[in-house]
This record gives sequence, C-alpha cells and structure tokens, in this order.
Amino acid sequence: MYLYLKALHIIFVVCWFAGLFYVVRLFVYYVEAQEKTEVEKNILSQQYRLMINRLWSIITFPAAILATIFGISMLIENPSLLQIPWMHVKLLFVLLLWVYHFRCHQFVRQIMQNQMHKKSSFFRIWNEGATLILFSVVFLVVLKNAINWIFGVIGLLSLFILLMIGYKWYKRIRLRKNNDEKNQF
Repeated sequence: MYLYLKALHIIFVVCWFAGLFYVVRLFVYYVEAQEKTEVEKNILSQQYRLMINRLWSIITFPAAILATIFGISMLIENPSLLQIPWMHVKLLFVLLLWVYHFRCHQFVRQIMQNQMHKKSSFFRIWNEGATLILFSVVFLVVLKNAINWIFGVIGLLSLFILLMIGYKWYKRIRLRKNNDEKNQF
C-alpha cells in the first residue's frame, strides 16, 4: 500500500509544482497585458483571468490537496518516517510551500477582482520561490541527510543569487531589444 501512496504523492506533487510554475508565469503575462492598448488589455486580461482561474481551480489547488493527503497517508502508513531528521526538514519545506501556495492564492483573488498592483518583475522573481523549494525537497528526499541541508541551503542561496544575476542580465537584454525595435520606427 505504501508504494501506491508514494506513487500518487509524487504524481500530485509534480502536478502541484507544474501548476505553481505556470500560474505565476500567467501572473507575469496578466500584469504585462495591463500596459497594452485598451482593446488588447481588455481581451488579454479576460483571457488570462480565465486561464488563471481554471488552472488554479482545476489543477493546482486540487493537486496541492491530493499531494498533501497522500503525503500524510504515507506518514500514517509508515510512522517511522517521522523519526528521521531529514523528514523534519522536508516537512518544514512543505510548510513553506503551503505558505507560498496561499500567497499565490491571494494573487489569484486579486487578479479575479482586477486589483493586482504588482509588477511583472516581482512575479519573475516570485516564481523562483517554488524553484528553491522544489530543489530543497528533491535533494533532501534523494540524499536523505538532514545534516547536509546546511550545505544545501548555501547551495540554494548561491543558486538564487545566480538566478537573480541571470534575471538582471535577461532584463537588460529585453530592454536593449525593445529600445532597438523602437529606434527602427
């Protein structure tokens, strides 16, 4: 039974993360649509709201609930997992993932009410939160070592810094490209 629970847990964790990654990307597109002409803004905003609502309601939120149910079921089926130090660290990251999830839920509600005031650059950075949690959990589960999580956190912080440098670099390239396109006209 435990292996079936584990398989279902992994499947719904993958769906949950896929939904989180995509919904935040849709936040970026929604925010950028607000800078378009009125006609484009209305069409795109309506479409992005529809996509965000469906993704969140049909895939992301149900996957989060099912991943959690199957994860708890695994702990009930094999309570000795709670005696392992790395599992405590993993559960801390799961708690952080739920905090991230609920903050995304607030963003979904703001978009549905047409009250989003964040910039696309905020969401590009926000999207890395799920990435950091995913890396942390996968390395913990694969390595099964809570002691090395300190080195893992240092590695994750390094990864985050590299991602931010990459984002700044990408932003400069986009600005340069946009300026070049404007200068052509």
